[in-house]
Amino acid sequence: MYIAVAGNIGAGKTTLTKMLSRYYGWEPRFESVGFNPYLDDYYKDIPRWSFCLETYFLKERFKDMLAIEQATHTIIQDRSLYEGVYVFVTNNYRRGDLSERDYTTYMELFGHIKRLLRMPDLMIYLRKSVPSLIAQIQKRGRDYEQTMQIDYLRDLNDRYEDFIFHQYEGKVLVIESDALDFENNATDFRQVINKIDAELFGLFSQQCWK
Repeated sequence: MYIAVAGNIGAGKTTLTKMLSRYYGWEPRFESVGFNPYLDDYYKDIPRWSFCLETYFLKERFKDMLAIEQATHTIIQDRSLYEGVYVFVTNNYRRGDLSERDYTTYMELFGHIKRLLRMPDLMIYLRKSVPSLIAQIQKRGRDYEQTMQIDYLRDLNDRYEDFIFHQYEGKVLVIESDALDFENNATDFRQVINKIDAELFGLFSQQCWK
């Protein structure tokens, strides 16, 4: 089984991925945020580095997907390849930070990759408002995120809403996470677990099908 955790920057994807992997015994896979050689440059000059950054992420996510395809056990992934394309690349293109030429090249490459891959069995979407995202980003204090503009974060949230509710064709579980502290509150974490169990094992399912 293949599970993906989706959500904007600061939504809590990595934390939830770690917690679910421990709870269910799933193998976690994390995106290479700390190792992307273009990340610092990207936040300093987005138009200059967006194609390089997104192509690097696509390469890394494609490698992960090939490994997931071969796995015989359940894997949970922190941010899927689909988000990278339909949220971040699309956002850069719509903002004018990715040229028509670069966007066309990227999407053609993605089209070839997409035909080789299967969709997640379940995508868990951590839905969070922009004020809550900002508070979390400030709290964790990553240097390269502190110069991020609010309108950029807001645009990403809009792209996520469009991706989850209008574009993605797979099975989605939406977790409204503004009022949840699943990292520190056992009751909140249990709420998340109950929803996931319902989706995966059919217990009073409240699924959201796309």
